[in-house]
Amino acid sequence: MYQFSYAEVMEDGVAGAKERERQVLDRSIELMSAAAERGRNSNEAVEAIYYTRMLWMRFTEDLCLPDNQLEPELKANLISIAIWIINETEKIRKRESDNFQGIVEITTIIRDGLK
Repeated sequence: MYQFSYAEVMEDGVAGAKERERQVLDRSIELMSAAAERGRNSNEAVEAIYYTRMLWMRFTEDLCLPDNQLEPELKANLISIAIWIINETEKIRKRESDNFQGIVEITTIIRDGLK
């Protein structure tokens, strides 16, 4: 029937994973942009903060897995970015910041790097 090489299956798997990562990052960008428009006291801000925190926490967990094949330096950089984003969302939650746009900009850079 269908026969695919291991390399083709792995390439499809990697391409699919990158597409899913782009989609969840797009969603975070959409939510944070809506929150920026409505303000840090809005329901949109609550949803954006929760989603974005959970997303970056999950990314961090994945980056720390022993079978994650990214280069160590790239993993370290992405973990640093994740920590920054998580800290920024916490500042917004505590009403100490309105830095939605900073999070959007960094997330957009990361998303665009997945191409």
